[in-house]
Amino acid sequence: MKHTEEKQQLPALYLEVCCQNEEPCLPLHTSITLFLLSYCDCKSFRVFLVFTSPESSQSLKSQLPEGLDVSHIQSEDLPQLVRGCRLPAALDESGMLCRAGLAVVLRHIISKTLEADPSRNDVLALLGFKKTCLKACAEVSKWTRLCEIGIPSAVEEHLKDPSNQYEQLPLSILNLERRLPEPVKVHNDDKLRRQKLQEKKKNEKNSNSESEPGQSLQVGDELELRAALAKLSVDPVPTPTTRESCEIRKVKTKHLPPLQHVFAEGLHFTLTDMVLLPCIHQYLCSLQVHAAGVLHQIPHLLRWYSRVQEVPGVIRAAKACGISFSTPEVPTSSLPGPPAESNQPSLLEQEEGQETNLTFVGGPRPTMTKLKENGIEAIFAPHPCPAWTLPWDSLPRAINPTEGKMSDIRSVRKRQQLNNLVAMVTEQARPGNTVVDFCSGTGHVGIVLAHTLPDCQVILIENKEESLVRAQRRGAELGLKNIGFIQANLDNFTGPFQIGVALHACGVATDMVMEHCIQAGAAFVISPCCYGFIQNAIKFSFPKSKRFQETLTNKEHMILCRFADQTAVQLRPDRRLIGKECMGLVDLDRSWAAEAHGYALQVMTMEPDSCSPKNNMLVGKPPPESGLEVDAGKQKAPVHN
Repeated sequence: MKHTEEKQQLPALYLEVCCQNEEPCLPLHTSITLFLLSYCDCKSFRVFLVFTSPESSQSLKSQLPEGLDVSHIQSEDLPQLVRGCRLPAALDESGMLCRAGLAVVLRHIISKTLEADPSRNDVLALLGFKKTCLKACAEVSKWTRLCEIGIPSAVEEHLKDPSNQYEQLPLSILNLERRLPEPVKVHNDDKLRRQKLQEKKKNEKNSNSESEPGQSLQVGDELELRAALAKLSVDPVPTPTTRESCEIRKVKTKHLPPLQHVFAEGLHFTLTDMVLLPCIHQYLCSLQVHAAGVLHQIPHLLRWYSRVQEVPGVIRAAKACGISFSTPEVPTSSLPGPPAESNQPSLLEQEEGQETNLTFVGGPRPTMTKLKENGIEAIFAPHPCPAWTLPWDSLPRAINPTEGKMSDIRSVRKRQQLNNLVAMVTEQARPGNTVVDFCSGTGHVGIVLAHTLPDCQVILIENKEESLVRAQRRGAELGLKNIGFIQANLDNFTGPFQIGVALHACGVATDMVMEHCIQAGAAFVISPCCYGFIQNAIKFSFPKSKRFQETLTNKEHMILCRFADQTAVQLRPDRRLIGKECMGLVDLDRSWAAEAHGYALQVMTMEPDSCSPKNNMLVGKPPPESGLEVDAGKQKAPVHN
């Protein structure tokens, strides 16, 4: 009985099951999650396989880790919070905090493993040197996107019909192949490189004409492999007692030999390798059967594949998941050394494009003049209810920003900012609506909305776990029942909603929230921030609107963004005025882009304008055909207190 109660108190982990050739199978994101569970020997979750239709799971048994207690659930029976997210997803014991998306869920599994057994240093090492492995969201980090989305998607596409897709390797696979031979920098880089030089000279001295072909390559990466495996070993590694020769110590750093990749991110086996291993394993197994002749095109990937098999725990986890490793053999002569200098940029560099080479000279006036000559000037709509305020003195303490660690001045400004956003949302909200607080942080906006709009469901979405957990505690203290919390990248939230809100969404986060709301046909109230961080992203480039594109180059638009950040109170009034106008122009471009989708959008200034240096507010209403617009004759007027 006690065991049953403990099981019921465990958080739930939901993993997708898909159908291929009328048979259930595990998508790569599910296989990756199960592989990590086996590697960590994690027993901290109730695991559910999610089926879209009643099917037998008998054929999946060989792919499920031995000893893992797995239940089945139909997709329509998922908890409401999970149903609005992409799987994998983990739901905590309260049922109010959901973590969704591959990278977020994998990092959570590691966290729960360490919580149960803090001595698992091998599991802690998966998070990398600064504990940030795959922490940056895929919408911003090209490396996270490659590992979390690009490679799994490319491999799954290949596996659907491998016989027709072997002539040209997927771009994501080529990207990884080109990255692996690049020199890496790690902690104690100089020390390791001097040790490598010493071993290289020693090997050259002892070499003879009978050396086997390829021996120099083996010697070249021997030190990196030893250092990597030593870090993973549970046994103490003796430290060399002899110092390198004086000749070695005097060599300048720039003349030391570079360190080569051992694992995906350098010398350390991390969560990235855990993500890639099930993907690359299935891809290589398919190539061996259908296109063994192309294996010579990915020698570094093959070498990585053989190295990860030497990691303690990997073989055990693979056996538990029914993975049988093989070692494709490629002639040594086809293994290239470090890449030669090339004028062709890598695929990641090609993706980054212009923003890596931007330089700014001069001020914003030529750009602003150019816009004015083309009839483009910042437009600010009047605030519909500048005196509206929440009844702060009568609200519960957990809602009031003054109860946190803010200074008195900052807390007053935060309340003023909340007055503006809550007024605009209240004007548009209807009973039964779902309101989503994007980039919610510790929940200042979302918690106020949940308390103010008890007939609406409010969902807080935030990628930083620490902030969201704090928000959940505040919600629990208030006893709010109409609130949910999701830790996820924005794209991993797929549920329906009627209003999106974001306070000080930094850089392109504003554009991501707008894009998500437009796709959902939802109204939005957004306060942008950090204009200087704006750069071209996956789904859009700048300028965004047709009229701005016809007038400004990307570089000229970036000049506007850079000077839009110069609105701090410490600056001269004339500079702040220019900064405010640049903010208005950047947001005008955003508003015209939204209007191309049928939205009615206003750019207005929060009241009082001293509440924040970034005091713009974008209020967008969807087109009439969406059925979500507010009837002008039936608007619910905000309550004035």
